[in-house]
Amino acid sequence: MLAGISPLHRMAARQPDAIAVIAKAQLSENQNGEIQLSYGELNHRVLATAAALKQAKIKRLGVIGPNSLEQIILYWACVDAGSLFCPLSWRLPEDQLAQLATELRLDALSLDTEHDLKLNGMSVPRFPLPNLPLPNFASSAFEPPTPAPIDPLRPVNLILTSGSSGKPKAALHCLNNHMASAEGAASLIPLSPGDRWLLSLPLFHIGGLAIVNRCALAGATLVLPSAQGLAKDIRRFKVSHLSLVMTQLRKLLVEDPDALGRVKALLLGGSALAPDLLTRLKELNVSAFGSYGMTEMSSQITTGLINASVEGMGHSGHLLPGRELRLVDGEIQLEGPCLFLGYLEGDKINLPLTADGWFASGDLGRLDEHGRLHVNGRKDNMFVCGGENLQPEEVEAALKQHPEIEEALVFGAEDPEFGLLPQAILRCREGCRNTMPSQAQLDAFLAPRLARFKRPRRYHPWPELIDSGLKPNRKALIAAVKAKY
Repeated sequence: MLAGISPLHRMAARQPDAIAVIAKAQLSENQNGEIQLSYGELNHRVLATAAALKQAKIKRLGVIGPNSLEQIILYWACVDAGSLFCPLSWRLPEDQLAQLATELRLDALSLDTEHDLKLNGMSVPRFPLPNLPLPNFASSAFEPPTPAPIDPLRPVNLILTSGSSGKPKAALHCLNNHMASAEGAASLIPLSPGDRWLLSLPLFHIGGLAIVNRCALAGATLVLPSAQGLAKDIRRFKVSHLSLVMTQLRKLLVEDPDALGRVKALLLGGSALAPDLLTRLKELNVSAFGSYGMTEMSSQITTGLINASVEGMGHSGHLLPGRELRLVDGEIQLEGPCLFLGYLEGDKINLPLTADGWFASGDLGRLDEHGRLHVNGRKDNMFVCGGENLQPEEVEAALKQHPEIEEALVFGAEDPEFGLLPQAILRCREGCRNTMPSQAQLDAFLAPRLARFKRPRRYHPWPELIDSGLKPNRKALIAAVKAKY
């Protein structure tokens, strides 16, 4: 993408009357509790908000709250204004949010007042969204404003990494990163005007922000979730494209699996898909795609159509255009236009690369004979048990094949003879939460699947009070379990 205007403004010029966003009515009165903004209307809101950001001299804007129309406007306004869009999880404790606001040096905050997010202990000033009346677009006197040129290589957003193995890092992206990611994704999962993608992932997650950029580039409609639930939103808004993590998919398959019948493409990520879910999607004839991605590569890296056959299980698909991948001693290393700008450290940007310019992901993997990527787990999760390397993710995948287990996390516990022995934290599925399988039952289940030294010696119930977000926070979960024994 060369210097010019954002894809939102391009679509506003090309198809001003097409629906850009469907959301709850928050910016105007609407008896149906719903608002639809066309690309022309969204364009007007964004330009007015960008002007307000510039006038207030806001360089870093913290955005806290569930996905909303305001946040979509703020993201594109930040792109125009040269401000950094910094979405933060609204589920974090106030003390942690205050600490992040200080560490990230935020100039202002936009808060979701609907969910009573006051954060009175934070001294950062608030940025109110301009609530301007929409002009008469049909009037012959109306002249759409001309957006100012932007630099597509300038940082536009900050996303905190999951921090599953340590402190989260603040990853920066430019618009070119997002457009390269969206173009590569569309090569396998087409997206066109008239299609509707449900924003079912939060904007503080790279998967959520990727949906926003994909829709703008394609001229598709972005649908914001309502309080009615996933299944009802899919039916009510005639959703054609959907991104889910495993916990969302499992809940949907219990509540209303037939809702997926109208979906053109279901993109799955976050963790490996359990065999029972694969089988269920096959029975429903859903076009489901597995993927491997990360914040540092602006979302998807590899993607592939999945099926319920043994041959089709366990891989994350082929490399998408706009990405480069190599394996060095089993570690996945990455390059290409999707690669982020680096981590924000104070006022400096740090992009850690190998001597020859590749980003070492810390993930372990292999390519099969068909060129599909198989991800084996995190390099820093591996531990040595009695002289043997043990990769926790392999054991976790085997445990999740058990019909009663929804989530598993394996770690090494100190042992005087073997150094470290595997233990596991288990979350059972609905209906089985009060009766975890016994040690003997799980040993018998794992015997044909894993070598003896890989089988956990002890099992712990999942600490339900820990909010692990879209994927388990390994460090917090392990610490919570160890504190009890």
